[in-house]
Amino acid sequence: MFYYISKKLFVSLITLFIISLFAFSLMHLLPGDPVINVLGEGATDEDIAYWRSYYNLDQPILKQYVLWVRNFIKGDMGVSLMYEEDVSETLARRLPVTLAVGIPICIVSIFFGILFGVITAVKRGTWIDQVLTTMANIGIASPLFWFAIMLILIFGMQLNILPFRGFVAPSENFVEYLKSIALPVAAGSLGFVAVITRQTRSNMLEVLNQDYIRTARANGLSEVSILFTEALKNALIPIITIMGMQIRIIVGGSIIIEQVFSIPGIGSWLIRAITNRDYWIVQACVLVISIVTVFSNLLVDILYGFIDPRIRKKWR
Repeated sequence: MFYYISKKLFVSLITLFIISLFAFSLMHLLPGDPVINVLGEGATDEDIAYWRSYYNLDQPILKQYVLWVRNFIKGDMGVSLMYEEDVSETLARRLPVTLAVGIPICIVSIFFGILFGVITAVKRGTWIDQVLTTMANIGIASPLFWFAIMLILIFGMQLNILPFRGFVAPSENFVEYLKSIALPVAAGSLGFVAVITRQTRSNMLEVLNQDYIRTARANGLSEVSILFTEALKNALIPIITIMGMQIRIIVGGSIIIEQVFSIPGIGSWLIRAITNRDYWIVQACVLVISIVTVFSNLLVDILYGFIDPRIRKKWR
């Protein structure tokens, strides 16, 4: 397993290196001087020279990249010229907000996706199976922003039972925090619950038809034991791969969620930075989001390696 984990870690680091090159190249690929693009044509020569020196834009391109990576590792991500704020401090303030919404989306998606998938497999052909399968199909087909708007109209405006703007930190008021993320989590998890439900159902049906399951039934093992100790354990192995893919989609979906529900996280900040061509915020957001995504997938790969006996045997 040491070699398996080392290989996955190496691939993750190479991926981050490539992404860092892309993020760094962002300001150099676009036309014009990045400092003038942000400050505007009315900027003085002194201001332009100062900020070019501050961001090492007067250095050779390779040295710029090395200095940028070194400063990023040290926690120095520069200063936003548009907002005149320290990027690292603002990022440290906004990242917990994004995680406070994104992590519940992951938990809800995995829990209900597996639960509904098991139920539809066990109740195959019944009205319960048909209802949950239909709902899963609707969830996959429904655009995220459309479902978010529907939730706002129904629960936020018509029934007026849940807030649909802003965010309350769990450290301030945990009950209000749960209320503030209820609609964003519901909107963000719908599609992922649907995908995991269908995949779990398909895997469970395949496993339940295996010979060793029939043998277990013939030996008098209870259906509950068969379901949770034999079938579900083996059916979940492919689901872990799906979960890793969903993490990437959830990170992208958080940008839409934060915009629709006015959540002060990284996503809404990134959109404004792109609109205003604030390269240093965009660079920091892209790299931090990539780090979270890559290492989340690394953890999923490691978990997959421990659960799947074929991988344990191959890399023993």
